[in-house]
Amino acid sequence: PSLALSAEEAAVVVCGLRNTDVFVGESATFTCELSHPGVKNVQWWLDGTPLHNNLVTEISERDGRIHTLTLNDVACHDSGTVTFRAGSLISSAKLLVKGISL
Repeated sequence: PSLALSAEEAAVVVCGLRNTDVFVGESATFTCELSHPGVKNVQWWLDGTPLHNNLVTEISERDGRIHTLTLNDVACHDSGTVTFRAGSLISSAKLLVKGISL
């Protein structure tokens, strides 16, 4: 039997998500860097709701290791916990959307 670990088993989170504060109408970007490419079942969540690529939610990956989520034109109700999951790896951070007080 081979002792080589699959990418899935060997991968670790090198750089996790960071808490982010933005104002209403701005963009919020979250990045998670993994040690290995090829990890399957990548999914982003906002407060337990799965996110999908669309006009306001941009999901991308670079080199198979650097996963990025950008939420555009955020509103106050977007405040919450952003979670990145890839296989058994999880990283999460808080998004705080601040109203603009005039």
